[in-house]
Formats: sequence, C-alpha cells, structure tokens
Amino acid sequence: MAKCVLLVDDNSLVRKTLRRIFETSGFEVCGELGDGDQAVKQAPILKPDLIVLDLSMPGLNGLEAAPLLRRLLPDVPIILFTIYPSVAIQQNARVAGVTSVISKDKEISCLVSEAEKLVGSHH
Repeated sequence: MAKCVLLVDDNSLVRKTLRRIFETSGFEVCGELGDGDQAVKQAPILKPDLIVLDLSMPGLNGLEAAPLLRRLLPDVPIILFTIYPSVAIQQNARVAGVTSVISKDKEISCLVSEAEKLVGSHH
C-alpha cells in the first residue's frame, strides 16, 4: 500500500510540483493545504504517513504548526521543506518536533529520498 503524504505549502505551484514528484515516486498524496492552521485541523482526519511542511506560510508557519501536529500525530514524521535552512531554523525545528529539514535549494530528489528513508515507499 502506498504511503500517504500531506503537503502543506502556501504556494500552489510548489504543492502541484511536489504532488507530481511524490506520486511518480510511488507515494499517495492524501492532501494539499495552504497553511499551518489547515494542517492542524485536517491532519488528524487525513491520517498521513508523512507531513511535508513549508516554513513561511500565512497563519501558523511551519515551526508553529509542527508542535501541534506532533501532539496530534506523535508517530508521523514531519519534514520541514524550506528556503531558509539555517542552523537556527534547524535547531528550532527539532525543538518543534520536526523530523528533518530539507532545503528547497536542493534537488527535489533529496526530499523524496528523505521521505522514503522515513516512511518507505511501495516500489
């Protein structure tokens, strides 16, 4: 069975691109949301195996949403996918319950391989 990914990014183009990449890599995308508030409301209903969370979003940003998501879904890995992967962000992300931080500047394959490492895929 395909692993289910929840994509949370305020940029719809980024979400569409991530959906295509994840689906091509054997994952199922169970939701695409535009901000952290929606993620906190929808994640318990969608029951993802993995959450890919943007840092900069309106409403709750990734670092604010992560601890709430961690409490709701304690066993679900969270990847913070950000254009700002500074050391401080990485430290704050760990404190917030984020499993991994991946830079948007890296090849998209880095994100997929991290996802596969965290939850596996069915290929």
